[in-house]
Amino acid sequence: MSRIGKLPIELPAGVTVDIKDNIVTVKGPKGELKQEVKSDKVAVAVEGSQVKVTRANDDRPTRAQHGLYRALIHNMVVGVSEGFKKEMEIVGVGYRATSKGQVLELALGYSHAIYLKMPPEVKVNAVSERNKNPLITLESADKQLLGQICAKIRTFRKPEPYKGKGIKFVGEIIRRKSGKTAAAK
Repeated sequence: MSRIGKLPIELPAGVTVDIKDNIVTVKGPKGELKQEVKSDKVAVAVEGSQVKVTRANDDRPTRAQHGLYRALIHNMVVGVSEGFKKEMEIVGVGYRATSKGQVLELALGYSHAIYLKMPPEVKVNAVSERNKNPLITLESADKQLLGQICAKIRTFRKPEPYKGKGIKFVGEIIRRKSGKTAAAK
């Protein structure tokens, strides 16, 4: 049995799970999320205050889907009850970030500003303090969507290994390289 797949998912107070036609719907105080279970070999059942994911056989693809769907449903339960939060830091002289409603404006050393409109499920906040790197805080109930938005923001200016300039996650360590050495005479 899969170590992840066999664990039951505990439902916190205020969270309900509904299963209809292979679509799992999780409702909670932070919103509502849906996930389709595309495998006929994996079954999802609600038993009291727990959600259990079972599989039909021990084939390798079935074992993989067993753990996958359990993890996806667990992330949905955590998302609608607590939510997910990611913080990104912009390192570089003159690099700025501002948020106006659901639009994130980035000045990253290009000839133009970059405007990124956020989906309604994601809340964005950009903070710039004097003598500190600008911070972008993203919050959502959907972990997959949040990760996708963070990856999109990071592609605008990836951290480079020589000076460390770019967009990185808070706490992320960038592996640095030494620059050129003096020519030998």
